[in-house]
Amino acid sequence: MDQLKVFVTHYNYFITIFLMVAGLYIVIARGNMIKKLIGLSLFQTSVYLLYLSAGKIVGGTAPIYDPAFKFYSNPLPHVLILTAIVVGVSTFALGLALVVRIHEAYGTVEEDEIFAKDDGA
Repeated sequence: MDQLKVFVTHYNYFITIFLMVAGLYIVIARGNMIKKLIGLSLFQTSVYLLYLSAGKIVGGTAPIYDPAFKFYSNPLPHVLILTAIVVGVSTFALGLALVVRIHEAYGTVEEDEIFAKDDGA
């Protein structure tokens, strides 16, 4: 019963770990560059979730002074994640643009086929 209570109270950390492992597995196990980009994006999303989970205070409110509230949430993790999302989307777009150029040059997005064409050239 005690283990179930730990899981229920910290379920967001278990989801974060699952997303991290899934993203890392996709990056390592797949040779398709688009799938690798999706795995990196999934891993990056898990990091966002980790930061936001740690930044949440139960019973806390926005950091606007009000005598009715004692606990305030720190807005810094949310601001950092907002910036990281913008950087992540632009990095993902750049990665997709590079994959398109690689596909134009080699006719494939599979790593092993690209390496084979480079070794044969």
